[in-house]
Amino acid sequence: MSRSHLVTKETYHYLWGKSHPHVLEIDPGDRVKFQVREVTSSQLNKESTRSDAAKLDASKFYPLAGPVRIRGAKVGDVLTVDVLKVDTADWGWSAIVPGLGTLEEFTEPYLWIWKLTQKSWVNFKNGLKVRRRPFCGVMGVAPAREGFTDSMAPGNHGGNMDVRHLTAGSRLLLPVWVDGGLFSVGDIHAAQGDGEVCVTAIECPGEVNLRFNLIKGAQIDAPRYFTSQETPTERHYVTTGISPDLMDACKQSIRRMINDLTEHASLSREEAYVFCSVAGDLRIHEIVDQPNWLVGFWIARSCLGPVWKKLFSFQR
Repeated sequence: MSRSHLVTKETYHYLWGKSHPHVLEIDPGDRVKFQVREVTSSQLNKESTRSDAAKLDASKFYPLAGPVRIRGAKVGDVLTVDVLKVDTADWGWSAIVPGLGTLEEFTEPYLWIWKLTQKSWVNFKNGLKVRRRPFCGVMGVAPAREGFTDSMAPGNHGGNMDVRHLTAGSRLLLPVWVDGGLFSVGDIHAAQGDGEVCVTAIECPGEVNLRFNLIKGAQIDAPRYFTSQETPTERHYVTTGISPDLMDACKQSIRRMINDLTEHASLSREEAYVFCSVAGDLRIHEIVDQPNWLVGFWIARSCLGPVWKKLFSFQR
C-alpha cells in the first residue's frame, strides 16, 4: 500500500550531489508533500523594494527540498514523477537582475511584487494579466559525476529546467544516475513564459505534492515528460535536449524523439524523421541559466494514435 510523506521547509540544500544525505526514504508508489522555500531563501518578501533586489546573495539561490531516496532505484532505471498538486503563497515576485537574463541592455535592478489572490489569473497593470499555472522550476535527481553541482544550470539529471508545462497532471521522467535516485525539488512559480527571458518567473514559496514510481531498466539518457490534459489543449509527449549550444540541444531533442518513435511505433529512422518534421513542435523552454539551453520536442497525443498508449504505459 502506498504511503504519504512530508518534507518540511526546514530541510533544504543548495547543491546536487550523489553523496548528499537523504532526508527521507520512500517506496515506489508513495506520495510526498514538499514544503518549498522561495528561490532566494527568503531574501525577498511581499514588502521588498527594488533596492532589495540589488543586494541579493546568489549563494542562497535555489534552496532544494530533499533529497528523497527511492527504495529499489538503480542506475539505468527511470524515476517517474507525477505532479499531483502545486500550491503557491498569496504573493510572488519578478525581477530584473543585472548580469542575468537574455538582454544585456537592462543594467539596473527592478522588482515587481504580485498579489496571488485569484485562482485563475494574476493581474499586472493597465488591464494586463497572466494566467496562473503553478509549477516547479526545479525537479531532478543526483547526477552521476563525483562531487557537487550547482543548482543554477539544468543537466541530464534534470535540475533547474524551468519547464512551465510541468503543472498538475503532468508526468516527468528522470534517468536514475545513482542508486536511490536522490530526488529534490524547488523554485515554485505561479506563472512563466517559455524561455523565462528576464531570468525570473513569478517566484513564490509554496507546496507541491508528487507521486513517485520506477521503470526498471528503461535506460533513457535525459528527461522526458508528458504534459497535463490542460496544457495547451491536449496531452503531449516531449523529449528534451540540454546543451550550451542551442542547435545541439535542438538536435538532441529531435534525435531522442526519433529513437522513441522507431522503438515504439516500428518506424524506420527516415520515416520517424519525416513524421517529426510534420507533426512535431520544437520549443525553447529555458535559455537564461547558463551555460545550458533546454529545449523540448513536442508531439500531440492525437498525432500518436495507438502509439500513445504504448509510450504512456511503457513510462509507468
